[in-house]
Amino acid sequence: MAANRLACFSDPANHYSHRVRLVLAEKSVTAHIIDVPAGQCPAELLEANPYGEVPALVDRDLALFEPGVLLEYLEERYPHPALLPSYPLARANVRLLMHRIQRDWCAKVDAILDPSRSDEAREQARQALHDSLTSIAPVFAGKPFFLSDEPTLADCCLLPVLWRLPLLGVELPRTAKPLLDYMERAFARPAFQASLSNQEREMR
Repeated sequence: MAANRLACFSDPANHYSHRVRLVLAEKSVTAHIIDVPAGQCPAELLEANPYGEVPALVDRDLALFEPGVLLEYLEERYPHPALLPSYPLARANVRLLMHRIQRDWCAKVDAILDPSRSDEAREQARQALHDSLTSIAPVFAGKPFFLSDEPTLADCCLLPVLWRLPLLGVELPRTAKPLLDYMERAFARPAFQASLSNQEREMR
């Protein structure tokens, strides 16, 4: 690994890795993306993360892991353009959205993709994800981004999930039009396109 170069260990198919790549793209930060497919654990990754999990980030002598920590670090390390609002209340609201995305949707995505779960459990998670996204779709009508006029870390957590809906077997109904419109706008943005791995491009 080159000295003084930002490196990101990333699974090219994993939505947690995708959110880190999306933040890097939103901030136009050049990083060395090291693909680590599921089930692999190179020695360099173990040096960065003793748990051998991705995503992980190496910035000079600093090694970081855990997706939320990585996003917060990148926001502070590269503050422009900002992906968190200036005011404490607004910043807290974005962090709360990130927490809800994790609990309400990412947990269901992980359940659907978990081969150790029964078909019934995976189908229940799939239906719950479909119903939850459909019910919240109207909130996307008022702003160009997720409850915001500008992209935030919440969008960076949500969009990798939404990109994977076809892979997950989730098809949103026409009544979810505000959410579908949000997806179309966000997926077309240059930063989002730049964040995609070759494997992710094949998901749609």
